Amino acid sequence: MSIRIATFNMENLFRRPTAFRLEKAAERDEIVSDFAKLVALLDLPVYQPADKGEIARLIEKHRAYEINPEDPPPIFVNQSRPGKGSGLFKTTGSGESTRVEVTANGRAGWAGWAELGQDDLDLGVVRNTGRVVSEVDADILLTVEVEDRLALERFNTQVLHGALGRRPYPYNLLVDGNDPRGIDVGIFSRYPITSVRTHVFDTRPDRPDERLFSRDCPEFEIELDGSTLVILGNHLKSKFQDDPDLRLAQARRVAEIYRAASERTPHVVVAGDLNDDPDSTPAVELGETGLRDVMSHPAYRGLPGTHGDCRNTDDKLDYVLLPPSLWPEVQHVGLETRGIYAEGIKSFDTVKSKLESASDHAALYVDLDL
Repeated sequence: MSIRIATFNMENLFRRPTAFRLEKAAERDEIVSDFAKLVALLDLPVYQPADKGEIARLIEKHRAYEINPEDPPPIFVNQSRPGKGSGLFKTTGSGESTRVEVTANGRAGWAGWAELGQDDLDLGVVRNTGRVVSEVDADILLTVEVEDRLALERFNTQVLHGALGRRPYPYNLLVDGNDPRGIDVGIFSRYPITSVRTHVFDTRPDRPDERLFSRDCPEFEIELDGSTLVILGNHLKSKFQDDPDLRLAQARRVAEIYRAASERTPHVVVAGDLNDDPDSTPAVELGETGLRDVMSHPAYRGLPGTHGDCRNTDDKLDYVLLPPSLWPEVQHVGLETRGIYAEGIKSFDTVKSKLESASDHAALYVDLDL
């Protein structure tokens, strides 16, 4: 039986932060940096006068008080009960003259949270994502950066089947992870998904009061004509506001989960976005288990990277790691890059700018004879 397994960082289906749609990297980075700063300030148990001033400045700067579906702010503070004595702030004035006064004295003084403002992707962008998925036509597709399971379901029925006329997947699954932006790891499958184990509650070995995985490391068990295949889905800590120790701790835990799963079945595949290159310590750590990436197989003869222009091994972020028992069963390895808009990449004819790109990641796939 030939089976195709793939991984694709889809960069959030249907909704994504408005900041991520900005053409200029400096503008995107400024918003994300301000968001991180605001979240850190809001989590303080006590707000000093300087903290209140900085919170108010950031809220005013990014219109984080404004509810406007037509022009959503890049950052939004959702107050559960504003105006009833338990909110974070109050406003005076309107438009560009709006002023913010922080009324809460600490995190316990208000109910709510901050989030990056989001808007719906246009159908053209989602259709380009669908073109990548339909061209790869994997039997099992690990999906990285997906909003929720309903996004998978809508994509499956409205885009793959509806807009593109391709066969939909009978099974999809996603467990909400730890990312406050709702960036999760899910899966499409043409074979029954019989169970899933989540690791969202794993904690950091050096900081037991903090969650280990930025998203999750779900174990998807799939029934393949009487045998069990386990897919470990990953999206390790990004290098934005980098924490290499955290990424390494995550990789070490993935290695432990892999070893435990291997005691249940010899068919265990680790896949997803490791956010690091093949020579990095996390990748080497996983390699010490005996896992090998399909792009190092003689069957692969494509570009060395999976992100951006894919020209360098530094651009290699996405992996399908196979155990020794499956290595001899590799028939073909491929990289679908046409959803990317970058110099030197031959894109789909419908991808004419970065705003129209399906993702800045390629989809990586392997054909196995099982």
